[in-house]
Amino acid sequence: MAKTLIAITDSPFPSLDPAKTALAKFDPEYRMSKSPSAEDILAVARDADAVLVTYARLGRDLLKELKRCKAIGRFGLGVDNIDLPAAKEFGIAVNYVPDYCLREVSDHAMALLLALARKVPFSNKLVQSGRWEVPPITPLRRLDGQVLGLIGFGNIPRALAPKAKAFGLRVVTHDPYVKPEMLAKAAVEDASFDALLGMSDFVSVHAPLMPATRGLMNAAAFAKMKKGAYLINTARGPLVDEAALVAALDSGHLGGAALDVVTTEPLAKDSPLIGRDNVILTPHTAFYSVEALEELQTKCASDVARVLSGEKAVYPISA
Repeated sequence: MAKTLIAITDSPFPSLDPAKTALAKFDPEYRMSKSPSAEDILAVARDADAVLVTYARLGRDLLKELKRCKAIGRFGLGVDNIDLPAAKEFGIAVNYVPDYCLREVSDHAMALLLALARKVPFSNKLVQSGRWEVPPITPLRRLDGQVLGLIGFGNIPRALAPKAKAFGLRVVTHDPYVKPEMLAKAAVEDASFDALLGMSDFVSVHAPLMPATRGLMNAAAFAKMKKGAYLINTARGPLVDEAALVAALDSGHLGGAALDVVTTEPLAKDSPLIGRDNVILTPHTAFYSVEALEELQTKCASDVARVLSGEKAVYPISA
């Protein structure tokens, strides 16, 4: 009987031990692609029983060349890098980890909000440069009673809402797909997109990236936001029109922004977002904790193991 073959398209992880532990019962052979190019992936995956993928793109032309593949496990909570209709057509089950890093991203979004509200990076910069001064930091406003608007109300913003409420923030959301009972359970107010922009002191973006949401936060959206309001994005970079954001910051209409994701990563060294006292930038780290990555690998690989055993995945996206 042929040995089970697992192909790995790409891996940002220091170790794949958690995934390998979840697949240990198959005593598989692992083959790592030299690069995320289609040619290199096919060199190791053409005869694989399963594929583990993080960022590499698995399009139709590549998927149709997979001769034995039964399962694709995506290390992440999105699957926009996989052609799902093609996978279904070719009988390949795809699974992901939709509850991955909920605590981490919601914590990071809350941390960015607090850092913006209290002007922590700017204050630190002043003190580090030898200036022990309060006037440059003023005014600061009490968080209690301010409004946090959540664009989207999936798992991450649902985890963020109670954290924001603990600081006295009023939480509203716009999500055309969320059920009223879910909002009632979370005690979060529903609002139209325009109404949310107009009432929020902080707007935190949590929408999925789709053709309809690309550039969702554009010049028109920024114009509808309250003067002095802040933008936070821990979702997907292309949800924000960065040129429009820069213009809104330059005009003084927005009070600041905090971005963990940008349209093109890494951020260009000459980006006009860099060097601003009212802009906080983190290098796409909201997802990260040691525990989150271990959980991600274990859940993803465990579902691949289930499919290879003839069972159903816990987190299927396509089967």
